[in-house]
Amino acid sequence: MPATPRTYTENLRPPSSPLHGWPLTGPAPAGSLHPLTAASPDTPVPSPLVELRSVTCGYGERIILRDVNLTVPRGAVVALMGTSGGGKTTVLRLIGRQLTPLSGQVLFDGQDLATLDRRGLHDVRRRMGMLFQFGALFTDLSVFDNVAFPLREHTRLSEELIRDLVLMKLDAVGLRGARDLMPAQVSGGMARRVALARAIALDPDLILYDEPFAGLDPISMGVAARLIRALNDALGVTSIVVSHDVEETFLIADHVVFIANGGIAAQGTPAQMRASDDPLVRQFVDAAPDGPVRFHYPAATAEQDYGLEARR
Repeated sequence: MPATPRTYTENLRPPSSPLHGWPLTGPAPAGSLHPLTAASPDTPVPSPLVELRSVTCGYGERIILRDVNLTVPRGAVVALMGTSGGGKTTVLRLIGRQLTPLSGQVLFDGQDLATLDRRGLHDVRRRMGMLFQFGALFTDLSVFDNVAFPLREHTRLSEELIRDLVLMKLDAVGLRGARDLMPAQVSGGMARRVALARAIALDPDLILYDEPFAGLDPISMGVAARLIRALNDALGVTSIVVSHDVEETFLIADHVVFIANGGIAAQGTPAQMRASDDPLVRQFVDAAPDGPVRFHYPAATAEQDYGLEARR
């Protein structure tokens, strides 16, 4: 019998505050522990924090996303998955308005980001935290000063209060004792945790994670995954996680969205994705070398390349 998938049940939102009403692709699996599927049908649908409405976006003449619709309710952990170059990070850039769509709307808390002036955009971005790939810490600043940076830049708090807040954020990720170390003195997993403490420094409503598990050993990966889920629920934030790591991401996500071929190829709970018969989802979840994403890059036939046809 296959092993039962692990679930970080101790970090899941209690049944008293479930999420419900997601446009899932099928019925919720029996006994699901994920808040989105454990709710009663009578539970009110939470208002969305992030929405993409008929969004088409690209770089120059190259279209990456075409007519994409995506809704992210408050309090959810949403995973964006799919093949490399499919548009996952592009979605994060749209939400932060580093990119503007060619058509359609990107809404944050009901506001169309394209209509915001500079001050309005600044105010919205202050409500977002970002965990970059590999942490992106300032190498010349200590762990303490990295976490203090957004507080010093965006608030007028006293240094005494900033000190207390930084220590609280570092304590939340288990690194209060590492505050005086430099980034070069911490491991990759610790650096990712420092970056997470910095991302939550301003108590954001939304945290964006770009490949939070990349390059981590299994222990550090498990720690990072537990922190994402625990902080999401403890702080009452909404999290969008871009990741290729199926196992760890499925353990913490409420909902998984597969982005491919310029749109949303499939979506549902982790359990629904594991049971999916969609060829692309199956290849991704099973890590199959061949399928809709071909092993061989398009090329001439071997006979043509090796000149075998001319010898016949």
